[in-house]
Amino acid sequence: MPELRKDPIHGGWVIISTERSRRPSDFTPEERKTAGGFCPLCEGNEDRTPPEVLAFRENGMAGNSPGWSLRVVPNKFPALRIEGELNREGEGIYDRMNGIGAHEVVIETPSHSETLTTMSIKAVENVLWSYRDRIIDLRRDHRLRYVMVFKNFGISAGASLEHSHSQIIALPIVPTKVREEIEGAKNYFSYKDRCVFCDILRQELQERKRVIHENEGFVSLAPFASRFPFETWIVPKAHQSSFELTESSFFSLAAEALSDTLRRMKEILDDPPYNYILHTSSSPEKDRDHYHWHFEIMPKLTKVAGFEWGTGFYINPTPPEEAAEYLREAK
Repeated sequence: MPELRKDPIHGGWVIISTERSRRPSDFTPEERKTAGGFCPLCEGNEDRTPPEVLAFRENGMAGNSPGWSLRVVPNKFPALRIEGELNREGEGIYDRMNGIGAHEVVIETPSHSETLTTMSIKAVENVLWSYRDRIIDLRRDHRLRYVMVFKNFGISAGASLEHSHSQIIALPIVPTKVREEIEGAKNYFSYKDRCVFCDILRQELQERKRVIHENEGFVSLAPFASRFPFETWIVPKAHQSSFELTESSFFSLAAEALSDTLRRMKEILDDPPYNYILHTSSSPEKDRDHYHWHFEIMPKLTKVAGFEWGTGFYINPTPPEEAAEYLREAK
């Protein structure tokens, strides 16, 4: 059983993932890792994954068989497990609990060669719908406090499989970084009685120095205090704190914005490895006025080193205004 342990100084939690236990010889430097070989996520290999919890497939096609356009399955090597009780307990000054949660894989396409940059807008929209459906379902489990959606693309970004996929992890606590972002937005709202993300959008759309792409419902922009070169946010124009409560008519616009942004990065940055994270409210019942859901995309172009780890300051060699200009010029 995985275990969550709390740092008594910073208050953050760490997952001790016994199910993924490794020996020293198992930690291969990423530059020596190789891709290829058998892929359990390809169509026709459904028996090599755990049974699907969600699938978009042709009418009449049996579950866990070919004929799907998207599948969501439990991770075969989960960081957290859905079975069991939390069993919170103390050990002297330390706090721990069982690693209860959910860890799922969104298999975005049946084709091994496709990625979000080559898939149709409709297929990308289906990926977003799968996030929505799984968040709604996982929130029904009252043991779980936050649902994190993220994508690792490329070996150096943490992807262990080439096949296009993203992941969903539901946690029994609200992560420290999520709580800090929500609290920061709440403090801004308490002072100005306005959503900070809405204010950012208003200023960025007026100045247009850091705007990359815009459609009827979303803005893609390089944030003013970008931590990484070509970091990009995708923010809905309409205020909404929870991704899963977004009106259905906006999902195609969100898919178009995400697809467009990733295609621009692929062209300008030579198909870089990247991470993206869905930032959404900790609860659909809370944070409605002061929080605003959005995607954050971070291409892996530089490494976080000693100074960043020691200070929390990030050194970004590319001003966001220049990054936005380069991405705007992409076809």
